[in-house]
This record gives sequence, structure tokens and C-alpha cells, in this order.
Amino acid sequence: MGPGGALGLGLLLGVLGGAASELHSLQYFHIGVSEPSPGVPQFVSVGYVDGNLISRYDSETGKTVPGADWMRDNLDQWYWDGQTQIGQNNQKVNRVNLDTARDRYNQSGGAHTLQRMYGCDLLEDGSTRGYWQDAYVGRDFIAFDMDTMTFTAADAAAQITKRKWEADGTVAERQKHYLQNTCVEWLRKYVSYGQAVLEKKERPTVRVSGQETPGILTLHCRAYGFYPRPITVSWLKDGEVRDHETERGSITPNSDGTYYTWASITARPEEKDKYRCRVEHASLPEPGLFAWESESNLLAIVLGVIVAILAVIAIIAGVVILKQRSGKKGYGMASTP
Repeated sequence: MGPGGALGLGLLLGVLGGAASELHSLQYFHIGVSEPSPGVPQFVSVGYVDGNLISRYDSETGKTVPGADWMRDNLDQWYWDGQTQIGQNNQKVNRVNLDTARDRYNQSGGAHTLQRMYGCDLLEDGSTRGYWQDAYVGRDFIAFDMDTMTFTAADAAAQITKRKWEADGTVAERQKHYLQNTCVEWLRKYVSYGQAVLEKKERPTVRVSGQETPGILTLHCRAYGFYPRPITVSWLKDGEVRDHETERGSITPNSDGTYYTWASITARPEEKDKYRCRVEHASLPEPGLFAWESESNLLAIVLGVIVAILAVIAIIAGVVILKQRSGKKGYGMASTP
């Protein structure tokens, strides 16, 4: 059974992945809408390995197609036909679930969405992790906790599903089996197919900047163009990590397949020299430390470089002039009879 084969279950549920560092990840995202429109299909399902699109199904085409060349090259038509069947089944289930959710919330009309996210991770320590979660109109609905084999409901409407699924213990068993076995098996296969792409390493370009207001300095650390996705960007003060004081952005994809993220912290301007941004990434042999150079310091550096360049130019120009003068004298003496 291919990935997604355990989805014909009914209305419900996943778990959000934790913060441990993943080595590789397989994730699927489903979204169904109650009022499709041109360019917005009734149902869409997409799969990703390490943030790279591997497959896409939508209700307008009714087919699952590869999202990467290495998927197309390594999997035959039988596989894609099977994934198309799974996509069509998921579309039907999503339609029923969306209608059920609208009834639960007493909503007869209007635009509504039902979203699902599920997948598994291979972690750096060799262990695995699974998660499965549903949302309705962009808000949490219910999630599956694989460790406790229980469901977490976000509100009273989701409590109905929670009671139903926990009364039927086979639901939790099937979800755990998929997340712990089927999903991980297919993730390993996909990684082997796309190893050249998935295991490449691109070093992050790091830029540190600062914004000063009276009494407050906000330091920004931005990391660009890195791959793979996992990265840790931290602010240190006197060598100590200041996580509780740090604001972080999400790790977002760039158009070229690399990633971008940032971390900011506020400080007292007179203590700016105590702060360093630390970046840890698979492409770096050891964590990098980066400090902010204020505009005044940068200006001094730039002016120093300019002065040094002008001095070199002056020396070279002087040497050229001396050579030209000595050359003219030599030519005149040699021409004298």
C-alpha cells in the first residue's frame, strides 16, 4: 500500500510534530473547500519530502502526478495509478467530512474549508516521529497523539469525534500503524530515489543588522539560501543562549529550493558587543558566530579600506611615473652620437 493508503477513516485527526531535529520528513497536506471556483479545486492533496514537492492530486484533473523528476524516474505507472485511486478516495472522504463538520457547527451555507496535515520524520538519533492533525476553517479541530493513542479535541464539536474514535480502538491502531510503519517505509524509499537532491548541502549566508531607538537596540539575524531545511538560529549574550528573549520566524522556502529564516532580540545599546548570533546547520563544520557591526563601525572600516586602496594606487602611480621618466632619459642618452 502506498503513502496515504490509511486515509479512508472518517472525520479526523493528527498530531503536530515536535521540535526535535529531523533528518528527513514526509508530509501530506489535504484541503477541501465547500465552494470551489475557477483555479480553486474542490479538493487538493500534495506530498512533500524534506520540503520538496513529490506529488499532487486535485479534483479538476482527477489524477495524481509527480512533483519531482526523481519521483517520475523511479516509480512506474502502476504506482501513479494507485496514487490516483487514493486521491479520489480521499476526495470523497473529505467531502463527507466537510459536510459533517458544517452540520456540527450548524452552518448551512458559505465558504468553508477542511484541512489535514499528516506525516512522519526520521530523526537524527535514528528514531521516528509521526503526526496527524485536522483543522476546520483554519482552526484546530482534532489531533492524534501516537504516544498516548488518544485524540485531542479543540472544541465541543470535535469532542463528538474524539469520543467516537476513542471508543473504537481500531482507529488509533490503524493510524499508528500507518505513521510508524507505512509512512516511514515510503519515506526511506523516497529519500533513496532523490538522494542526490535531498542530501545536498548549501551553506547559509548570514546577515546581522540592528535598529536603534532611544534606549533600545533590536538585533536581527537572517540566514539565507541554506539547505537542508533544519537549522538553529540563536542569540547569545556573553556566550549564554537567550531563547526566552528571542523572537523567531518560520523556516520558509525560496524559489530556488533553499530556505530562509530569522531571529531577533532586543538589547541595551551599550551592551551590543555582548551579543552574538549563533547558526547551526548541517552544511557548517561547526556553529558560526556572527556579530553586528554598527553603521559607524562599518563606515570606519569602509573608509579605512578606501584609504588603503588610495594609498596603493598612489604608490603604483608614483612607480609608473618614475619608470616613465627614467625611460625617457635613457632613450635620449642612447641617441647621442
